Amino acid sequence: MDSQTILVVDDEPDILELVQYNLEKEGFAVYTAGNGREAIEIAEKVAPDLILLDVMMPEMDGMETCIEMRGNSKLEGAVIAFLTARGEDYSQIAGFDAGADDYITKPIKPRVLLSRIKALLRRGKKSEGRQEVYQGKTITIDRDRYIVIRNGVELSLPKKEFELLSLLVSKPGKVFNRSTILTQVWGNDVVVGDRTIDVHIRKLREKLGDHYFKTVKGVGYKFEEE
Repeated sequence: MDSQTILVVDDEPDILELVQYNLEKEGFAVYTAGNGREAIEIAEKVAPDLILLDVMMPEMDGMETCIEMRGNSKLEGAVIAFLTARGEDYSQIAGFDAGADDYITKPIKPRVLLSRIKALLRRGKKSEGRQEVYQGKTITIDRDRYIVIRNGVELSLPKKEFELLSLLVSKPGKVFNRSTILTQVWGNDVVVGDRTIDVHIRKLREKLGDHYFKTVKGVGYKFEEE
């Protein structure tokens, strides 16, 4: 089986060296970059399976880099996770708003980081393996091509937004509780909070329309196409 490719982006050489060493020990093909601009150039060439981004970097910070990567058609299949010392809630929310799939706070033990990375890659493989097509009145979701079409307009969503939408439309009208959403979309190995779900629902409402997503207070969310 071909090794999966990871791009690590950080302006601290010691961090790059440590993360690269531990990932290569696990059989990953690893590329490194010291800033966001360099990261985008490398990513376009190697099409990494996963990108680890620091937030505070020269030339182009992690948030800007993530936004630009999410708008790059060559990188649609990449999982993006922030690996940063900034752990404030507002910083994490900004990261998810930028299109990240996960937010990992430093310092983190190498074995824990590896576990998080493997969990993210597993989730990505599962979603890529689906080939079902949801055909609704105004929305089509093509899981094989990883696109959403609303009223004839094709939309490209970040991976976790797409997975969350796919889960909700798998059973229109069914209320998915928060625990199920976290397990199905983020997995047991990835630690995220309820606010993460709320941020992703808000982004889906902004892009697709508020009326598709119903909040059931104290329980979770459901998808309805009226």
